[in-house]
Amino acid sequence: MKNYFALILLATLLLSGCGKPQQPQSIRFALSTAPVSLDPRFATDATSARINRLLYRALVDFDENLRPIPDLATWEQKSPTHYRFHLNDSGRQFHNKMPLTAHDVKATYEFILEAKHASPHRGSLKSIKQISVINADTIDFKLEQPDTLFPGRLVVGIVPAALIDSQHPFNKQPVGSDEFEWVKWPSAEHLYLKRRSDGQQFEFLEVKDPTVRVMKLIKGEVDLLQNDLSPELVELLTKRPKIKVTKTQGTNFTYLGFNLQEPITKQFIVREAIAYALNREEIIQHVLGNAARPASSFLLPNTHWAGHPGLPSYTYNPDKARALLAQAGFSDENPLNISYKTSNNPFRIRVATVIQQQLSDIGINMDLRTYDWGTFYGDIKAGRFQMYSLSWVGIKMPDIFRYVFHSSAIPPNGANRGRLNDPEIDALIEKAEQAPTLEAGAKLYRELQVMLLKTLPYVPLWYEDHVLATRKNISGYRLVADGNYDGLKSINRYQ
Repeated sequence: MKNYFALILLATLLLSGCGKPQQPQSIRFALSTAPVSLDPRFATDATSARINRLLYRALVDFDENLRPIPDLATWEQKSPTHYRFHLNDSGRQFHNKMPLTAHDVKATYEFILEAKHASPHRGSLKSIKQISVINADTIDFKLEQPDTLFPGRLVVGIVPAALIDSQHPFNKQPVGSDEFEWVKWPSAEHLYLKRRSDGQQFEFLEVKDPTVRVMKLIKGEVDLLQNDLSPELVELLTKRPKIKVTKTQGTNFTYLGFNLQEPITKQFIVREAIAYALNREEIIQHVLGNAARPASSFLLPNTHWAGHPGLPSYTYNPDKARALLAQAGFSDENPLNISYKTSNNPFRIRVATVIQQQLSDIGINMDLRTYDWGTFYGDIKAGRFQMYSLSWVGIKMPDIFRYVFHSSAIPPNGANRGRLNDPEIDALIEKAEQAPTLEAGAKLYRELQVMLLKTLPYVPLWYEDHVLATRKNISGYRLVADGNYDGLKSINRYQ
């Protein structure tokens, strides 16, 4: 580790000794991954979602407790299956100068609902039975069955109906109605947007290697970067006089997943032994640089309206883990062998290596297998694994539980990657969804979180913090818990 740090420091000093670069006209934001699509009807990756949020307005947003609040529209519930939305007066013009009306809202959501378009957002909206335009400012949604979460589902950015009809390539040439406007996307690695209020141009630059991103920031080739940095790189940046580092607690949820159809990991006693064997606090302190908090569920316990503040967790107890393994029939003579898949991201490999050691300490031989992201993610969706770890980014709605744990949500119909099939969990998910109020639903979702801990289809690990590093002449960017890029709306650079 010391040699690694020394090499980084040496490279940094060599770079900083070069001639001072010219200040680019654009504010340059270095990203670990480029966006995949700038069409909000299809985008699902975190980078695309965060950039689309700058480009498009949606009907609904969320407050700090993740309750739905008006964005483009207010709403009233006319009956358990009938919602009426009233568009606000402001923010109603697309970047092409056309007005945004209820007809655009209807066209956006009807496009998503058509199965032939294969929108990944269709599943969360399939309860919609009918969409009716009352007038240019008013639109009705009628549902197949009651859904108290429904307003929070209407967070897809609205696109112009006329351009939908002409099959406009929104994925590469977005036309939205929010503060940022598309300028050009000449290559996958370089995206240019313009802030409409003052014409300030921004370049989103993909730099996959975290060390190179840091070097570019120190040298002045980029102005800011956010997340995807090792603790060593964060520490290095804090010592640079022209760099400013900011941290905030985040909602990104990291977990350890199991294949519940595989002979070894389908055994609850094995999953429980692994849960007790993990020293999360040690990983958070020594690998994550204290930039995380232990987690017990998807939802933040004291912030999210459906979070469970009293939820128990599996504390580090290697003796109990060994006893459970012995009870399951494993011993030094008959050790448990298990494979673990992760991406080839160096930081994720370091985390996996520590998990490998902790499991070794209780007698589990963990075969660590690393892959490029596409291969790794494909294997997880296809169920080709025993154990893996991933993170969920920006969770807002408790419908995540249906998407991840309901038996109907096995890929490609959802993200039940572990193939959980539990009638009691299915029933409780469905009951929570049918609750007449958010308060009644919150109580049921808390019961569900307790049941999931007792079933253990996954082991909650931690909520990772967000880290922002900028040049000292950058100001006005505020980090938020879900890691969005809204701070770019108020950011400024001073010479």
